[in-house]
Amino acid sequence: MNVVIVEDTPVNLVLMQNLVRRLGDHDCKVFSEPELGLAWCFASPPDLIIVDYMMPVMDGIEFIGHCRANDDLRNLPILMVTAAADKEVRYAALEAGATDFLTKPIDKNEFTPRVKNMLRLRESMMATTRRADELAIEVRKATAEIHQRERETVLRLAKAAEYRDP
Repeated sequence: MNVVIVEDTPVNLVLMQNLVRRLGDHDCKVFSEPELGLAWCFASPPDLIIVDYMMPVMDGIEFIGHCRANDDLRNLPILMVTAAADKEVRYAALEAGATDFLTKPIDKNEFTPRVKNMLRLRESMMATTRRADELAIEVRKATAEIHQRERETVLRLAKAAEYRDP
């Protein structure tokens, strides 16, 4: 799974990166500038985005808004990390499309299960999408067979009517 971490504080960036790497074989991309992280996400959509709220130039809520406006990132799990205890920030982030929250300072005992849950959510979403694609293919095949049978039936009825017509 590919995880993108967007955080302007180097210490938190390294901490989160190490915690994600401990979870297993996950490719972790880190960005201290949200514009670069957003551009990377647009170019190659990750499986999970972890984004800080308070950053220069673009805050986490704006970042999430840009992600949700993109078709490839619209349903992607996004975990917001914030030091803000203000509920209005949380409400705004939820409204923008954040999937879950973590508060700073980061607690590894909370961070690890939340990230695992988000990655499981992404795996389930991908499995559902794959199954929907498989079912769509099966429906197209079945529909094509029905059309072929209907055509054959009409041709046979036409031949039968032709034989009976003096």
